[in-house]
Amino acid sequence: MSLPLPLTGRKLLLGVCGSIAAYKAAELLRLLKTSGADVQPIMTPGATRFISPLTLGTLSGRDVPIEIFPDTPAMGWTRHVELGLWADLFIIAPATADTLAKLAHGRCDSMLTATALSARCPILVCPAMDHDMFLHPATRANLATLASYGYQIMPPEHGPLASGLIGQGRLPEPEHILERVVLAFGASPNPALVGRRVLVTAGPTREAIDPVRFISNRSTGTMGYALAAAAAAAGAEVTLISGPTSLTPPAGVTTHFTESAAEMAEAVFTYADADIVIMAAAVADYTPAERSETKVKKQDGDLTLVFKRTTDILASLGARKRAGQVLVGFALETDQGEAHAKDKLHRKNLDWIVLNDMTEPGAGFGTQTNRVTMLARDGRREDLPLMSKPEVAAAILARIL
Repeated sequence: MSLPLPLTGRKLLLGVCGSIAAYKAAELLRLLKTSGADVQPIMTPGATRFISPLTLGTLSGRDVPIEIFPDTPAMGWTRHVELGLWADLFIIAPATADTLAKLAHGRCDSMLTATALSARCPILVCPAMDHDMFLHPATRANLATLASYGYQIMPPEHGPLASGLIGQGRLPEPEHILERVVLAFGASPNPALVGRRVLVTAGPTREAIDPVRFISNRSTGTMGYALAAAAAAAGAEVTLISGPTSLTPPAGVTTHFTESAAEMAEAVFTYADADIVIMAAAVADYTPAERSETKVKKQDGDLTLVFKRTTDILASLGARKRAGQVLVGFALETDQGEAHAKDKLHRKNLDWIVLNDMTEPGAGFGTQTNRVTMLARDGRREDLPLMSKPEVAAAILARIL
């Protein structure tokens, strides 16, 4: 998906680390250049094992610094400072687990890490590694630390990995990184959102059967997190209520983590007086009527579970909606989508509903893109094209305002 994106005049640093995904840096650099940006590549020594500095230098028209100490004095002993002052944005793609750890702890043993410490511009890191490395507590802690420093984190994509495994860890496709970069520059404060309180829910819920097992769904939270990030970038005071996900909370967003539908309901009702409420979470409709305090053991014969209804958070919000408040719901459907969405829109007293048809290619759970239809209480209807989820988030905000 190649889009005409406004990067003319932007000065970008592109940091490339030692990952098999480094080969994608060449295409990303090309896309950034053809979108009008001036791009300065920087490589770690490990990155040169996967892609040649000559390749990135040729595509960028610039030399490619690697070591913190230059080969010749003419290259300058303070190059990392100069580059950190020059750039409008520093993109690190791919960002390895090793580099994330160094950045989180302030180490600077290469031109890339030294420049990151010197940079006054925003830094966008795009992790790429094996699934288990990405989920390791050390990596998650390092990402959380970087987020607390103000780094922007673009989560890796789910799919086949170099190890032969399948999971979350793939470097996002260059087109998706390009879209995220454009969003970073295009997200200027919106007078209609500045200072307004926005509540967003995201991710699944987990309904416990016993201390070991639970019932959940396939939601990853990506759409809700994109909405929270877009609203914060536009100047809103954003509260994100998140179910269990592997995502890093967006910078500038107050995040509360919940597990069950009951916990999410309690958290949502605490912040329900927000000016705009966007319910993007996939909340369980049913929960086990009784939760065993010990692990349910396997026995002969079948097991029957009795379920009870959970609190309908969206309907409760619609029933108590105050004048001037905007309430937005989501509907993920597999059949008769528009009819079901319209019924939900009016039955739950919503202002907008965002319809997802998970049978559509590129839409639904576990994707970095989405194709949605927006339905308004006043009868308006708009089909949005297939876009990245950050773009969908921006489009949703634009329309509900």
